Amino acid sequence: MNVVKHIANQILKYIGMDVHRDSTTVVVLDAEGKVLMEVTLRTDAMVLVDFIRGLSGTLYLTFEEGTYSAWLYDLLSPYVEKLIVCNPRKNAAPRGNKSDRLDARKLAELLRAGQLSPVYHEPLARCTLKELAASYLTIVRDGTRVMNRLKALYRGRGLRCEGKQVYSPRHRQRWLEQLKEAGARQRAALLYLELDALLKLRAPARRALLTEARKHGAYQVLASIPGLGPVRVALLLALIQTACRFRTKR
Repeated sequence: MNVVKHIANQILKYIGMDVHRDSTTVVVLDAEGKVLMEVTLRTDAMVLVDFIRGLSGTLYLTFEEGTYSAWLYDLLSPYVEKLIVCNPRKNAAPRGNKSDRLDARKLAELLRAGQLSPVYHEPLARCTLKELAASYLTIVRDGTRVMNRLKALYRGRGLRCEGKQVYSPRHRQRWLEQLKEAGARQRAALLYLELDALLKLRAPARRALLTEARKHGAYQVLASIPGLGPVRVALLLALIQTACRFRTKR
């Protein structure tokens, strides 16, 4: 029994990655916490895959949530037994001197100790709805910011501009004529052009979002709930993705 346990421990490896734009530092530990390897690699898909495929045994891998985490999750998850994208604010990493190798080793040690707080990730192939939702929300928020800037421009000159008439193409010239400074008029005209461009993008972004959302089986179920419109349902599906990501029903 001890021999079998020893063999099992020998083939189990814990891998911590500290990922940056140009380089990725990797530390590999065995089941007893001994450092088997420390290496710095180029942050390149082929280089990272070749390295992981070159390791033998059962591989457990972790790296922190960040700019490259979704790409790395999709890239490396097929080659490891377990992959945890950890929350850098909740992974209980000890404070002290920092370096890429120390950070990667700490991640590997926390993975081995089971002390990492995971961040939920879907494979990129199933993230189309999430990307479309992000595009739609960005356009809506940018449009709101432009409208707020327009009203702030008029209000800053003592002009009352309640309601939505100030945005209407029919009334814009009248509003622009109330701005006495040439610079203010030019700025307002540019904001109107920006608003028009965003409004043109909003409709196709909404259509793309709803088209993708209707492909999901849960769409009809959520749409049957009073008070939830099609856009709200699509955003819920994009943000929640699956109920399985939550620890309890609460």
